[in-house]
Amino acid sequence: MSKHPPQPLSAFDPRLLRAAFADSLKKLDPRVLWRNPVMFTVEIASAITLATFALSLTGANREPAWFTGSVSLWLWLTVIFSTFAEALAEGRGKARAASLRKTRTEVMAKRLEKPEIGSSYTLVGANQLRKDDHILVEQGELIAGDGDVVAGAALVNEAAVTGESAPVVRESGGDRSAVTGGTTVIANAIVVRITANPGETFLDRMISLIESARRRKTPNEIALEVLLIALTLVFFLVVANMSPLSRYSVAAAGHGTPVSLTILTALFVCLAPTTIAALLPAIGIAGMDRLFQKNVIALSGRAIEAAGDVNVLLLDKTGTITLGNREAVAFVPVGGHTEREVAEAALMASLTDETPEGRSVVVLARQKYGLRLDALPADAETIAFSADTRLSGVNVGGIQYRKGAADSVVAFVKGRHGEAAPRELGIEVDRIARAGATPLVVSRNEEILGVINLKDIIKSGIQERFQQLRSMGIRTVMITGDNPLTAAAIAAEAQVDDFLAQAKPEDKLRLIRDNQQAGYMVAMTGDGTNDAPALAQADVAVAMNTGTQPAREAANIIDLDSNPTKLLDIVEVGKQILMTRGNLTTFSISNDVAKYFAIIPAALVSIYPQLDALNVMGLGSPQSAILSAVIFNAVIIPLLIPLALKGTRYRPMPAEKLLIHNLLIYGVGGIVVPFVGIKAIDLFVGLFA
Repeated sequence: MSKHPPQPLSAFDPRLLRAAFADSLKKLDPRVLWRNPVMFTVEIASAITLATFALSLTGANREPAWFTGSVSLWLWLTVIFSTFAEALAEGRGKARAASLRKTRTEVMAKRLEKPEIGSSYTLVGANQLRKDDHILVEQGELIAGDGDVVAGAALVNEAAVTGESAPVVRESGGDRSAVTGGTTVIANAIVVRITANPGETFLDRMISLIESARRRKTPNEIALEVLLIALTLVFFLVVANMSPLSRYSVAAAGHGTPVSLTILTALFVCLAPTTIAALLPAIGIAGMDRLFQKNVIALSGRAIEAAGDVNVLLLDKTGTITLGNREAVAFVPVGGHTEREVAEAALMASLTDETPEGRSVVVLARQKYGLRLDALPADAETIAFSADTRLSGVNVGGIQYRKGAADSVVAFVKGRHGEAAPRELGIEVDRIARAGATPLVVSRNEEILGVINLKDIIKSGIQERFQQLRSMGIRTVMITGDNPLTAAAIAAEAQVDDFLAQAKPEDKLRLIRDNQQAGYMVAMTGDGTNDAPALAQADVAVAMNTGTQPAREAANIIDLDSNPTKLLDIVEVGKQILMTRGNLTTFSISNDVAKYFAIIPAALVSIYPQLDALNVMGLGSPQSAILSAVIFNAVIIPLLIPLALKGTRYRPMPAEKLLIHNLLIYGVGGIVVPFVGIKAIDLFVGLFA
């Protein structure tokens, strides 16, 4: 398997272009195109101009065939460019779905009679497995279906799903029990309870979502589509009334010619919001594709768009704000002892501690004092940590080394030796706890030597990310099971806006509901079964792929890399979709200004010669002016496809500044670009007219 995920396909990869062109022609079917009402009316207009071209060939139309034929050709290209944009966006998703489908292999599964390792089993095909069956998966074997580990622990290679070959631990009884069909056990053995029937697996859902061309439209997309239809209807009524008005004016003035059907059709298409209507489907599909490039699967377009409107962001402390494992950062002596004495005792007490915290104590002792002890003597006795004693350590050579919670170590020393704790111990323990760290007291026989300062390490750059979110108008809330003192210290260091300490599932749910009732859109991450109720309530719910099945089922976005900070990227992609749609809408509507100055004078100048003053672009003739506007209206669509697929870059700034910034670029740009473009096309058309 590849060590890294597949590189994203180029938007203009030749294979995608060929497939997209073929699909774009299929989408010309009116039964398909009617779902995009604006472009459906353009297709009807194209058919009308094709009829006028046929009449021109027979001499039944007063306009030259080259003119009606050229207008018809470019109107058809306008429709094709629209369907091509959508087909190209879909094509990238279908290509990725095809690569995922290749990872699916029909395997044999060991279906167990009893859900335990060592039970007898029957070999069956993966397609014969049903929900709640139990299978045994041993080293080197593929996991035959989605499920939860109910016995054992194993290293699993999930490259088939995430593209990353670094193995991950999957074990029973925790929040990292979910496994995905098609992944491989590379060490040990596990018993898996199947949680999905064939055809309903997570990989099946991923493939269906990625390649589906009939995604549900989001509320914002529907609202924009209603606006586009309304504008199209207004322009249709305006254009429809121009024909009788021009006939009346010709009769009254005694000169000029009425506006022809070809010109009326061209005018309607140029004034209708065809640019944004053509690119609208591609924008939404491309947003889901951009998330997939980040190894995130959105189960609906609604979820991504909701992310763009998020006001409140709930983040777990561990693994999101902090690195996830506490690290020893200092040895603090008490009772007249030295730092080195504390380090030596802490090293001895931690040599058999395989937790990340225990290993960090050993590393700090080596780095700070050069202390090394690779192995304990053969007669050493390991004292494992337990929830009852809340301490651990070793007995070696008649000496007892212990480390653990302050009250537990004090009780151990006092109970065995009757020694009182040093007076300053409570002060140091309280100081470390108030700073948001965890104090571990170290003892040697009857003496308490000092304290290990275990600190939650804030992720590098996380403060800048929270500042960026704050500038977007998003309030961040840290959720943690820590006590309020520790939570407050970490929240202050990470610079989150608020925190919820000692959080229980009902507390998370209540917090989300309170914010929603106040009118906010809420996003959160989670991976445990106890997160499922809150994930189901949140507007944007991101579940870790390593999480439990209930958490994944409650979410509307799945992070395949199980990196909780991806929520920040999801919010950014959501805002990109909303901004891209808004910016291209602004650009599309602004285009009409230039088209007024091109087509209106050209259509009516024979009746009202005074309108020639509006020909500020100095276009060569009425026919070249109309044809130039039609050509520009068509070619601007493919030119904007890369922007629709890539998305507008989001700039964190206050809403009013962002509005002014985008109006200057896409509003003013939408006026200037067509003036330049139509004039350039007119000069080119004039060479052949």
